[in-house]
Amino acid sequence: MPAQDDAVPASARPLLVLASASPRRRELLFQIGLVPDRIVSPDIDETPRPDELPRVYAERMAREKAALVAGKTSEPALILAADTVVALGRRILPKADDRETALSCISRLSGRRHTVVTAVAVAPSPSWSAGRCGLRVTETSVAFSRMTERQIEALVAVGDWEGKAGGYALQGHAASFIRQISGSPSAVIGLPLFETAQLLRGQKGSWLP
Repeated sequence: MPAQDDAVPASARPLLVLASASPRRRELLFQIGLVPDRIVSPDIDETPRPDELPRVYAERMAREKAALVAGKTSEPALILAADTVVALGRRILPKADDRETALSCISRLSGRRHTVVTAVAVAPSPSWSAGRCGLRVTETSVAFSRMTERQIEALVAVGDWEGKAGGYALQGHAASFIRQISGSPSAVIGLPLFETAQLLRGQKGSWLP
């Protein structure tokens, strides 16, 4: 018979709190059988520090989001947070909040290879002493084909760039221009599933087998 030493009834586990309002991250968690007990959008300043490197920035953001929500959670809970950065070399591309930013990002990415850095962090709430902080970082290489000005305009006109790092969504229309991915597709979408599962499995009373 399989060992049952680590089996913990769901009712005895702490809450699983997702520190993100991103519907994409909720969908990715659901893909591996997880439904957060609570969703909290962390309100933090996401401005990169001067000369901050993409990986360092992603790690800092994920840790700060998890810690902020953990500090505001009174019940026993594990907080899961993530941050995704699209980088051209040492340059961090912005999240596209308007059409001009999306056009600028896609124009820069056209015909080039870039890196998507995604950091995922977990932190226990103060009332769950058995929980442990953890961090995992993935770097995925993504190559766009060279696009004409008309193609860039048409891609941006679709509108699925809104709020996306680098101005595109892998699961959207941009996929027809991505010629190669080396690494984790789920990390590009917003949450590296393998690394997330490993972090959760490492906690007492794991949510995953």
